[in-house]
Amino acid sequence: MKVAHFEWDEAKDKENQEKHNVSFSLAQHAFFDPQRVIVEDVEHSASEDRFYCIGRVYDGIMTVRFTYRSDVIRIYGAGYWRKGRKIYEEQNKIHR
Repeated sequence: MKVAHFEWDEAKDKENQEKHNVSFSLAQHAFFDPQRVIVEDVEHSASEDRFYCIGRVYDGIMTVRFTYRSDVIRIYGAGYWRKGRKIYEEQNKIHR
């Protein structure tokens, strides 16, 4: 089995850092959380399947928008968003 690797557009990464204060190199860590949650991004899946990976990165819960192509995870966006944290907590039965 091949191990997936990550890629992203550098300009999109810079835009994401300016808008959400999150780099895509940091965002890839969400995929390594053993309790991560993968959710289909129905709203943006017109031309290809897109997903959200919601996982713990350091002390926060990060949501990462991505697609998967031939063992490549291509990241499109990332941030610490409340909706993603809520889904993560519900799926992992974390009560605040």
